Amino acid sequence: MNLLLPFTVLFSSDKKLTNSIKNIFGFYPGNIFLYQLAFRHKSAAKEIVNGLKVSNERLEYLGDAVLSSIVADYLFKKFPYKEEGFLTEMRSRIVSRSQLNKLSIKLGLDNLVKSELFRSYSKSLHGDAFEAFVGALYLDKGYNYTKKIILKRVIEVHFDIDKLECEDTNYKSQLIEWSQKEKIPIEFIVVDEVGNGYRKQYIVDLMIDEKIYSNGRDSSIKGAEQIAAGKALEKLNYGKKN
Repeated sequence: MNLLLPFTVLFSSDKKLTNSIKNIFGFYPGNIFLYQLAFRHKSAAKEIVNGLKVSNERLEYLGDAVLSSIVADYLFKKFPYKEEGFLTEMRSRIVSRSQLNKLSIKLGLDNLVKSELFRSYSKSLHGDAFEAFVGALYLDKGYNYTKKIILKRVIEVHFDIDKLECEDTNYKSQLIEWSQKEKIPIEFIVVDEVGNGYRKQYIVDLMIDEKIYSNGRDSSIKGAEQIAAGKALEKLNYGKKN
């Protein structure tokens, strides 16, 4: 046993999680129970008393607000002459559900999430867990420490801001642009809903010139539309794809 490890690690109730957080983010958690909760999806909610179950949803709510604040402050300082609309769009690109899902998997956080769902049921599961982790970090270490970790270990390492600035990831908007340019009508139609509760997903068909051209499936209608539009853009070889 390495006697140089902090006391909290030696006697932690979850050494694997403690060491994973240290390896990924470079710090040892103080209150490990916050991080255990951060990686517990609602499908694996734990009953604590009289039927009351707890999951990472409340931490996700908090982490979303903290992350948004950190990113807004970062962009405000990085782009001192850009207008509010640009800053809002850039923040949306960084904290979008698709970006956070990719980031969470890249960091290896998907291996820490406790869930009773298959990935295909909830594409937001891992991004939600990242936000919940930020909420746990904020409660455990405070805002300034959280800001330092997010900037040094996440934004500066895993995001190419200059490249992101040039990308257009609103596939539906690009497709509408193509439709107007070519004078060809498009329509998104919700054709089915599958599952229920947190398993519920929407299936959307994309009609181009009154014919089914592609489809998308996601836990939100907007998400399904974006997926269908992205598939169509690939077939049409139009717009920028990331």
